[in-house]
Amino acid sequence: MHSDKAIITCAITGVLTDPGQHPVPVTPEELAREARRACDAGASVVHLHFRRQEPGKGHLPSWDPQLARDCVQALRAACPGLIINQSTGVLGPDCQGPIDCLRATRPEMAACNAGSLNYLKVRGDGAWAWPPTLFDNPPAKVKEFIDAMAETGTLPEFECFDLGIVRCVQMYRQTGMYQGLPEYNFVFGVASGMPADPDLLPILLRLKIPQAPWQATLIGRAEIWPLHQRVAEVGGHLRSGLEDTFYLPDGSKVASNGPLIEQLAQCARAAGREVASVSEARAMLGLAAALA
Repeated sequence: MHSDKAIITCAITGVLTDPGQHPVPVTPEELAREARRACDAGASVVHLHFRRQEPGKGHLPSWDPQLARDCVQALRAACPGLIINQSTGVLGPDCQGPIDCLRATRPEMAACNAGSLNYLKVRGDGAWAWPPTLFDNPPAKVKEFIDAMAETGTLPEFECFDLGIVRCVQMYRQTGMYQGLPEYNFVFGVASGMPADPDLLPILLRLKIPQAPWQATLIGRAEIWPLHQRVAEVGGHLRSGLEDTFYLPDGSKVASNGPLIEQLAQCARAAGREVASVSEARAMLGLAAALA
């Protein structure tokens, strides 16, 4: 049993999921309603992607700084004190769009993808699910995001899709690319990354910098929930939401982020841990108190 409080993050919408087929929020108003449901269920952090607002385009990402401001303001109005964690994921070397959004909103946290990954998936018939893609995050690109986040007062959350990327984070610190204790996000369930296997946790915890906070992102269906429980038991922070899954442990499909966050809170309490409040989460992550 682990006694430290668990911070819960809601990955509220994700990227590329078609809102015409799945109940993902797109507009600032929809994001605010879903954020309120997530906060009521125990989330203190919302991980946020911005989507295009034109009809029929809501599955595509947007890096419009004014839209970013509108979305963040709507979330903060719905959930005072909420910790905003923005996506910065982009293919190719051009980081300007995500950096413009960071400067527009100055979020408390942002994803910092810490290494490259062949982003692949194969269908049951042996065909590629999408054209094979390199999610490219070379050190120069990582540094550009780290430096932008230092400028905006934003805590990087280092996204690690495999064991080697976890080891890279320590090198960023050793070389002075990043100062301070990194916050890790171990991502499980991407078909070409780490599988949702609890046996990987002891290895990951040996490879990360001691005392550094960490959470796990688990992508999949029913198979992710035993790993969520194990993460809670060994002291990790917890994340779920419509970006990562639509399914509860019994296989039922959700229509909102709320039930997923409620299930994470149950995992924490089953491990003997309480769910951190927003103010507690801010203190645990070294973030400034929310403005009144």
